[in-house]
Amino acid sequence: MAEPWATLGIDLHVEPTGPGLRRGLTDALRDAVRSGRLAPGTRLPSSRALAADLGIARNTVADAYADLVAEGWLTARQGSGTRVAAREVVPPPGTAPHPHPRAPARPAYDLRPGSPDLASFPRAAWLKAARRALTTAPHHALDYGDPRGRPELRAALAGYLSRARGVRTDPERIVVCAGFAHGLKLLGTVLRARGARTVAVESYGLDVHGRILAASGLDTAPLPFDRLGTDPGAASGADALLLTPAHQFPMGVPLHRDRRTALVDWARRTGGLVLEDDYDGEFRYDRQPVGALQGLDPDRVVHLGTASKSLAPGLRLAWMVLPPRLAEEVAAAKGGVDTCGVLDQLTLAEFLTSGAYDRHVRAARLRYRRRRDALVAAVTARAPQARVTGIAAGLHVLLRLPAGTEQSVVQAAHWRGLALHGLARYTHPAARAEPVDALVVGYGTPPDHAWSGALDALCAVLPG
Repeated sequence: MAEPWATLGIDLHVEPTGPGLRRGLTDALRDAVRSGRLAPGTRLPSSRALAADLGIARNTVADAYADLVAEGWLTARQGSGTRVAAREVVPPPGTAPHPHPRAPARPAYDLRPGSPDLASFPRAAWLKAARRALTTAPHHALDYGDPRGRPELRAALAGYLSRARGVRTDPERIVVCAGFAHGLKLLGTVLRARGARTVAVESYGLDVHGRILAASGLDTAPLPFDRLGTDPGAASGADALLLTPAHQFPMGVPLHRDRRTALVDWARRTGGLVLEDDYDGEFRYDRQPVGALQGLDPDRVVHLGTASKSLAPGLRLAWMVLPPRLAEEVAAAKGGVDTCGVLDQLTLAEFLTSGAYDRHVRAARLRYRRRRDALVAAVTARAPQARVTGIAAGLHVLLRLPAGTEQSVVQAAHWRGLALHGLARYTHPAARAEPVDALVVGYGTPPDHAWSGALDALCAVLPG
């Protein structure tokens, strides 16, 4: 009994044309190799498999292969099958060559903020959690799921956020999303559908957040910033407010308790919504943890968290804790099914409930604190004109520079192969604040073996 075509090796798309099957197949294969559609080294199906796929005689395919081997287009060796010969691909006449794009040069050292040490990702513990999660998951967990996310992860997050961040919630009010940006996009869509026009934002922050809100049809208006943090007093006319209260990015200060109370009062008085970006909320060193703002009023504050800093951005896992009605609207905006990977959700749920997440965060906190201490000591000793601030928490510090030196330092760093960002990059274009020359230095990104070299490169470009 002949084997069904679906079991016969690799697929190959060819369309024999011309006056004869053998000649037509030979010409089609030659054109595929000449144009580069079949790259050098590509293994072709066996003559039996291709004949069955095309519905022609096996000898016809074997003869076509033999012709192309004789011409030098293909090679045939016992045990390795028939392959495309290694030769330069010449594009057809009239087509411009398309050179392979060159990857951007990687900096020798990277001190840009926003990323953890990816070399410290807990691979063994994550793999153990993944095996356990996949072994115990019911079959239906692999189907199209609830747009809010897997119930196992939402339950695990509800317990963890309540215990570690002071969030007041239950699994029904949590929506899992593919990173903070995805969550903000969903919120922007819902806010605009509700009739919102303006979101007040911090004078210093990520410009990508403003672009996401703008893409939803929302304007952004910067709020004043001082030593107590962002001042919500100027938020009149805004429909929502986005800020980083636990550890302001990039200035590095927690929002003062009076401002926290004022934010909630503003939301209750105006019916507005506070979007709390829990940036760096788990990494604190010299102070008690600052509880989530959401705990003050769960019906007026949306809490957004992510695994990007504590684990890795590539997981694309984040979450929103929402007021009940808003949770339904955000889930509807996400779509009729879950759009986040089920296996990673199940793994993170197991990682949280097993205690592996807490152990990883504690170890990471100790490692990052040592880096921070080394950075502060090196800058203090070798570049006394730079003043280190915002060091109590997070994965970055703010280095204040002498007036007028920020751009020259950033340029000098670039020449030395050191990736570094100035504060100007994170300043809202409409912010009404005195210009501050400073660097936003992320100490989470370099792997351990590159940390001392990164510190040396940093101190070399700072004014002495």
